[in-house]
Amino acid sequence: MKKVEGYPQPLGVTIKQDKVNFAVSVSSGKKCELLLYRAGKTEPAQVYEMPEEEGLGEIRFLAVEGLDVQKYEYNFRINEKVVLDPYVRELARTRKFGEVPDADLHRVRGRFPTSFYDWEGDHILKLPFEEVVAYSLHVRGFTKHSSSGVKQKGTFAGIVEMLSYLQELGINQIQCMPIYEFDESFGSRLNYWGYGGGYYFAPKAAYSASGHAASELKDMVKACHRAGIEVVLEMPFEEGIQTQTAIECLKYYMLEYHIDGFVINPYNVSWDCLTRDPLLKGTKIMQKDEGFQNTMRRFLKGDEDMVNPVIHALRLNTNANGKCNYITTHTGFTLNDLVSYEAKHNEANGERNLDGPNYNYSWNCGAEGPSRKRYIVKLRKKQIQNALLLLLTAQGTPCLLAGDEFWNTQKGNNNVYCQDNETSWLDWSRLKRDDSLFQYVKTLIAFRKAHPSLRQKSPLTGTDRNGCGLPDVSYHGENAWQVPAEVYSRQLGVLYCAAGEEEDYCFIAYNMHWLKHSFALPALPKNREWHRVIGTEEDAVGRQEEDQKRIELQARSIVVLTGKQKAAGKAK
Repeated sequence: MKKVEGYPQPLGVTIKQDKVNFAVSVSSGKKCELLLYRAGKTEPAQVYEMPEEEGLGEIRFLAVEGLDVQKYEYNFRINEKVVLDPYVRELARTRKFGEVPDADLHRVRGRFPTSFYDWEGDHILKLPFEEVVAYSLHVRGFTKHSSSGVKQKGTFAGIVEMLSYLQELGINQIQCMPIYEFDESFGSRLNYWGYGGGYYFAPKAAYSASGHAASELKDMVKACHRAGIEVVLEMPFEEGIQTQTAIECLKYYMLEYHIDGFVINPYNVSWDCLTRDPLLKGTKIMQKDEGFQNTMRRFLKGDEDMVNPVIHALRLNTNANGKCNYITTHTGFTLNDLVSYEAKHNEANGERNLDGPNYNYSWNCGAEGPSRKRYIVKLRKKQIQNALLLLLTAQGTPCLLAGDEFWNTQKGNNNVYCQDNETSWLDWSRLKRDDSLFQYVKTLIAFRKAHPSLRQKSPLTGTDRNGCGLPDVSYHGENAWQVPAEVYSRQLGVLYCAAGEEEDYCFIAYNMHWLKHSFALPALPKNREWHRVIGTEEDAVGRQEEDQKRIELQARSIVVLTGKQKAAGKAK
């Protein structure tokens, strides 16, 4: 090995033929050295100076000729402090989640990017936004619980073991909370979620079974793609990051790991720059829509003056703005907790219950926390079903929170950022005890996929742009074609129409009032009639409506009707 002339861009490590280039940003006046280690060793085998006078601006750089990258690892030493390359592609360490080794003792080192991985023809799936049903999960928490039954708990490989479950549920995209090498400490508390600074280009070693996170993440992506499931990464980036660095990072994951998309924080990175980048146009750039969440939560619990906000939320189009719909996410209550608690219960976090959002728009259905009262249990189940119907019958891309499909609870903690334990891990025994909600969600997803009127590609206009004889969307109440938008109204009827190989008509009646209400049914074309197919009322589905002009809904209920072809003998 010998030091030769290098180049200042790109930052990090670049391997070209028999040369390895190193470039790092270092403030003026500081000493900088490159440390090379034999793989697995904690003492440098070779040290190369990176003098300031040989750099350009604040970039120090050099190249090493004859370096076998399979046998070596590296760090930088700046003013006698050992530091990782901010652009490091993978870390060399095998440790438990939450353990923070001392980098000054060389226990954490950078690995060189691997030169080959057999993708076996894999490629980004490019599912249309309107076809996606997403599922948000924490890589560790998804399978770490003993009840998960997987062999490699809390890892990328653990997700692969659960793919048949995800396929059965019907989702076709997973959104993973941060998987890069993040700092796991918030002072004396653990950073379980992974938000904040980190080594954005390096997948997390603690999420791999062997410590080789790069290859195991690729294995997971390839397996997901074979199952027809996209992989989307949450890349929130911390405040102050340069937009160009963020763009470079997303491109790297797209090209190196075949990542299908990213959920970003538009307040920390320029949304316009990301969405206009020519290469990133080949992937999904997404953001979460807190407005949808708050609107639907308030409607669900029966707040007044919500009809117009609900109309707006139901017709949001992800193709237009990249926003995905969710009612629950990692911040705030799980769906089970949303209907079981009115106040947050974060005492276990050690912050005197001052952390986490105070306004959750939740309702406990009559008792705080677990209850055995039959009417409360029944109402909570119905409200959970209502929430899922609100989510999965809205136009935008829906995103489920992992575990909501089997009553997962965090016992009222709405901010489990520091809880790496059974509070935050999914308890799969709840599914084994009662899979009725899982079956319900599975049915809703299948119904959504079967009805193009519920997942239209273009924003709805309220006109007959499909040529089906009715507007693509219209709103109804006790009287057809009249929006019940009074302040006291808590009910809404929505008719969706779509044309295609077969015309599709769906009428959804939402009654979030504590009183029953009637709804006028808009008239269908003469060869069709209304059939009730899904609902949260007892004995509410699987039949033709006797009265084709009006239905009545019980309190806090939703019913879905479809316009089916009349039997041959009934057509006029």
